[in-house]
Amino acid sequence: MTEALQRKRRNGHRNRRSAFSEMPAAWIEDPQTLPCLRPRIAVRDTARSSDTRTVIAALVPGELVITHQAPYLLRIRGTERDEAFLIGVLSSMILDWYARRVVELHLTASILDNFPIPDADINNDPTARRTVEIAGRLAAVDHRFAGWAAAVGVPVGSANDEPIKSDLICELDACVARLYGLDEDDLAVVYGTFHEGADYSDRLAAVLAHFRRLP
Repeated sequence: MTEALQRKRRNGHRNRRSAFSEMPAAWIEDPQTLPCLRPRIAVRDTARSSDTRTVIAALVPGELVITHQAPYLLRIRGTERDEAFLIGVLSSMILDWYARRVVELHLTASILDNFPIPDADINNDPTARRTVEIAGRLAAVDHRFAGWAAAVGVPVGSANDEPIKSDLICELDACVARLYGLDEDDLAVVYGTFHEGADYSDRLAAVLAHFRRLP
């Protein structure tokens, strides 16, 4: 499989429409840099606005091959901390509320490319730093992500207990909402209109509690 992926990557490097075309030749020619060998963000292609969630993103462990129905994001620039920030935003109900307005049956590349991701300074903005930390802890569920977690600066398996995980998920929503510049009225709209017939009042209350503590 890795031999086939290496051939595909070489071919992509010669195609200006491929993300691989932006990578240096030395990286392309080194089989040890194949994306499938390291953790990367994948998103589920099949996505409906009527589902419980529309954007379903995950940090996929290394040494795992995925199919076209779960496309992954190639990190051309940045670090693992940038990946943690991005998966935090993609996994939030804040971004998902927006996605549900534009997704019908598939989360296509063109839709994904046009998602409005907050332009935040993950090194100096305290809310962005906290987003990185929370998302990193939630994503690094076991030893398969040890190297990635070390680069992000978070422990492995620190958010697997359900009470801790649930609280961090709510805090993540609060951080992402702040980065988008939303206020409490906006949050009421997000959770009040997220899914027809669903009651997210408890989730909203938990998110607001974190939101009010943010700088």
